Amino acid sequence: MSPMIKWIGGATAALVLVFGGATLASTMAESDSAEAVEFAEAAPSLENVIPVSEAAINGAPADAEMMPADGESTSEATLQTADMTSDSSTAGDTQIQPEPAAKKKDENFVIKRVLPIDGPIKYGEWHWDDEGVPPGPIVMTVDLDARVLSVFQGGYEIGATAVLLGTQEHPTPLGVFPILQKKKDNISSIYNVPMPYTLRLTWDGISIHASEVENGFASHGCIGTPDPFAAKLFALVKKGDKVIITRGKRIGMGDQIL
Repeated sequence: MSPMIKWIGGATAALVLVFGGATLASTMAESDSAEAVEFAEAAPSLENVIPVSEAAINGAPADAEMMPADGESTSEATLQTADMTSDSSTAGDTQIQPEPAAKKKDENFVIKRVLPIDGPIKYGEWHWDDEGVPPGPIVMTVDLDARVLSVFQGGYEIGATAVLLGTQEHPTPLGVFPILQKKKDNISSIYNVPMPYTLRLTWDGISIHASEVENGFASHGCIGTPDPFAAKLFALVKKGDKVIITRGKRIGMGDQIL
């Protein structure tokens, strides 16, 4: 074979490969296109894939579709989970909020000692022992059921006494009351009777003050203590110190007063 024929034959072979490849690619494209059309015709529509009602397709409010496909109502936990993840930009990136830390106890108001008193405190009886007790904030508690007032300094009980309380018509109120005013020689403007060592708790007449604490007596809502106890208490406390009045609430060693 001459060189010219070899060259023409090589070129012809190249052209055959080029045109043959183009033809094959065209044939494959047409085949793929036909299969794609056939697959699209066989595939279900979007309405068949996602089970929604006709009302939802026609633009009904989202509230109209509250039932999942299995017919069970959406649980509250599911809704809460949806709320937690709705603001997340990445699926599965739910941020779990840590539980708040428990409030740390203030050691100034944790009971470290109670007075060693045998049996219930009788009317007119009182106890006081502050020897060796370190300085600390003063808190007083009054239990209306036990009819006892206790004094704590920095968590140490230093005083306790039986008290007079109000009647059903004039009850001693429950709650936490700061001392609003101190008045040593006070005379009631309402009843015109002496109320020595007054520690005012409310502006409508409720106070702690000295009184004859005897069985059968009562107050008009005030808390009456024996005179010597009232004098010690008056000398110790200051305005703003708290008085906690409860009914039957029991606290003991290690408990938080406030």
